[in-house]
Amino acid sequence: MSKAISMALATMAATGIAGSASASEGGKSTYPNGAETLTVAALPPPGTYLLDYNYYYSADRVNDGKGNSAGPPDFSLNVVANIPRFIHVTKIKILGASLAMQAFVPIVNVNVRAGGMRQTKFGLGDVIVNPFILGWNHRNNFLVLTMDTFVPTGRYKRTDLANIGTNVWTFEPVLALSHFDPKGGPELSVKLMYDFNTKNKATDYRSGQAAHVDFATSYNFNPVTIGVTGYYFKQTTDDKQDGLKVGADGNKGEALALGPLIRYQLGKVPITAQWQHEIFSDNRTQGNSFWLKAAFRF
Repeated sequence: MSKAISMALATMAATGIAGSASASEGGKSTYPNGAETLTVAALPPPGTYLLDYNYYYSADRVNDGKGNSAGPPDFSLNVVANIPRFIHVTKIKILGASLAMQAFVPIVNVNVRAGGMRQTKFGLGDVIVNPFILGWNHRNNFLVLTMDTFVPTGRYKRTDLANIGTNVWTFEPVLALSHFDPKGGPELSVKLMYDFNTKNKATDYRSGQAAHVDFATSYNFNPVTIGVTGYYFKQTTDDKQDGLKVGADGNKGEALALGPLIRYQLGKVPITAQWQHEIFSDNRTQGNSFWLKAAFRF
């Protein structure tokens, strides 16, 4: 069994915000790939908002660096999470952009089975904070520049099979673009991210940097929008433990997922459902995710 897979079975977990297991230490991923789809770069008018994310991820295999199943036959990972996202858009303008701030507070339940063992954990995951978001709009085009910070608030124990925290800080610069007409028609959104992770002091392990993108293309028939969503994940630098490269390939992960989405505009509340299937994955689990999201203004 490869070192990457052995580590994944030793500490396999969902992350603080219930991301699917990926490469990096213990198979964890900080950001839940595929979370953002339609109108991702469009800041709403000044005010305070709640975006409620309900998430389910399931996988029954762990792949090696070539995408082949390398885990035990009894492996399974199931994650259920509710992730309230609080956004406040101010009236302040900076270089023509609206200034906003946000926080995610994930409540996560993780169930892992591997190697004849099983463990379940429930509780607060790793909170995301962001006090400085800049959003521009010009006609039907929208752009956001920001950086999310993932705070290690979720419970973590080095020897546990399931963890709901990563025990590291992650800093994630974000560039998001959207094009759509609120009255209807085609919509396109892309969210580009890059992760920098601190070292896990409990294991002397530093997960490599990673580039990833969420994307969606759809058509708004008003009040129903139908489209396709997905994500691509690519780890760009090696994992290191005790200062040394992990495995022959640095335990670097890669994955692509695609699936359908539908949004219904219920009065002033948009409700979105989406399913994403991981078409391939290297050095990570391979499975399916389902999202149900709604947005509210206070």
